[in-house]
Amino acid sequence: MRTNENDSEKRADFILHSPQNGTDYRIFIETPDAKQGPWPAMAFMDGDDQFRFAREAYRVLQASEKTAPLLLVGVGYGASYTKPGNRRLRDYTPTTMATEPESGGADAFLAFLRETLWPELALRYPVHGELRGLAGHSLGSLLVLYALFQRELFFNRFLVSAPSLWWDDRALLCRAGRLQRTGVALPGRVFFGLGEKDTPSMTEDLQRLEDQLAARPFPRLEVSSQRFSGRDHYNVLPEAFQEGMRRLFI
Repeated sequence: MRTNENDSEKRADFILHSPQNGTDYRIFIETPDAKQGPWPAMAFMDGDDQFRFAREAYRVLQASEKTAPLLLVGVGYGASYTKPGNRRLRDYTPTTMATEPESGGADAFLAFLRETLWPELALRYPVHGELRGLAGHSLGSLLVLYALFQRELFFNRFLVSAPSLWWDDRALLCRAGRLQRTGVALPGRVFFGLGEKDTPSMTEDLQRLEDQLAARPFPRLEVSSQRFSGRDHYNVLPEAFQEGMRRLFI
């Protein structure tokens, strides 16, 4: 177990193959200072580009003792946005759009997280058997919401930053509505974060979702949210990640 104070130990990254979709993922790791587990684990999407914000946010929380010990996991591709090898458009989208023929791979990607990544984490670290988190920003948050709106939950902590609800004519809002009508319980917590200066479409879509959840709440789902003053779609990440982890794991 990688639990000493050495930074190279705290950041023991590795490559993990997915039999679900044939992709090799680069897995970024940040272990907590606490030497004893079990630790809740939270996986962050877009690990190549965004995991540094999660790591920095969590270190602030650790220093101020405002959150529990967490194992942070970044899921990346070894390739940044728009670069060859980055498959976020495939992995984070639950439906296929005609204009994006490679989209719609969210089910296989979630199967990778559940069936391959989490068992591997359990082999390497003292992960908590019941507290499992998923976090993302923009398109990554679309994937997080898709993982939330399931009849049976594997994850139960959801950090949703500036979600791309516009995807496929707001198909995810329709999915949530269908699930609400079944009366299914979603035992978990979700945090919504958004910069006040984000685009009108992003702010309006998130408000639609929040209103929808307030009008017909899912049993056992705790919902919290915050708008961050002076922040837009691109610079809200540090604060959204920090506040989200604090509220989800306090």
